[in-house]
Amino acid sequence: MTNSIPEIENSECILVTGSNTSETHPIIATRILRAKEKGAKIIVADPRRIHLSRIADIHVRQKLGTDVALLNGIMHVIVKKGWHDETFIKERCENFEALRVVLEKYTPEKAASISGVSADSIEKIAEYFANAKSSSILYAMGITQHTTGVDNVKSVCNLSMLTGNLGKESSGVNPLRGQNNVQGACDMGGLPNVYSGYQSVGDESIRNKMAKLWGVERLPENAGLTLTELPDAIQEGKIKGILIVGENPDLSDPDRKHVEEAFRRLEFMVVIDIFRNETARFAHVVLPAASFAEKEGTFTNTERRVQRVRKAIEPIGESQPDWWIIKELSNRFGYQMNYESPEDIMEEIRKVTPSYGGITYGRLDGEGLQWP
Repeated sequence: MTNSIPEIENSECILVTGSNTSETHPIIATRILRAKEKGAKIIVADPRRIHLSRIADIHVRQKLGTDVALLNGIMHVIVKKGWHDETFIKERCENFEALRVVLEKYTPEKAASISGVSADSIEKIAEYFANAKSSSILYAMGITQHTTGVDNVKSVCNLSMLTGNLGKESSGVNPLRGQNNVQGACDMGGLPNVYSGYQSVGDESIRNKMAKLWGVERLPENAGLTLTELPDAIQEGKIKGILIVGENPDLSDPDRKHVEEAFRRLEFMVVIDIFRNETARFAHVVLPAASFAEKEGTFTNTERRVQRVRKAIEPIGESQPDWWIIKELSNRFGYQMNYESPEDIMEEIRKVTPSYGGITYGRLDGEGLQWP
């Protein structure tokens, strides 16, 4: 999220798309209800009739996979009417003229023919969104989980930038994360092309900094593979072993048959999880992990707020926290990790991650800390 959760209730216009917010993010939905009580215009763009549809000033039900056309149609109207923020665009944006050329094709009538949303509704959404003092966009996996997911997100960002709704209170582009610590996983480098804090693998100075901390001569220059690239790499024999932690790709990845064929080709597969799930059926070894209630650590929520997680009970049976399992595996592979607690790991994170530089366990008591 570019903005914070409490700001939502002070937005003058809120566009919710690809998110059944009341069911999946009920606390945030409460903020939307408060905004409505304060007079905000609520726009819901979702093929389903969701709970927020009941309070929406406009609910449009676009055809599946037509989000880009709908958003382009809205932006076409904004530019044609002169409602775009020229100062913001001039000072903070690039390639506006290229966007304008694309938008010229997406008249409300053209966008309507693609999306199934009426031209009148497209024009009304544009009017509400562009003329509010602060407009906020909330979206979830209904926007991202598409073959055009990247383009969907870019279009959402374009709409926000076009109207100057970035970098100010109660506005912004606000993805609502699908699980409780997705933000934290990404912050810690759970992506193939970055280290913690989104520091690029391709940056030599970053690699040198990390290598020095970890006591190794050098680190790979190239980015790793994405989740959807892994099955092909396994099929091609480039990957022969895999460690899966807290993930169930046999259930959640696209093309399940392709994933299972890849798993069968692996020479060795280890799963660390709290359940013996579908993916674990293919594992040679399953290591039992501790649940959230059995371990210490931190979660970073959808508004980038880092919060403490405290152990309620001791791990049951042979289960252990993920960090301990990974540490012990590393030690047995010959690379010594000497962490004694999650707090030790946070201290290392602070040293190499600028956005987490001021975070300590002592400062996380209470509501936690939000990085910029």
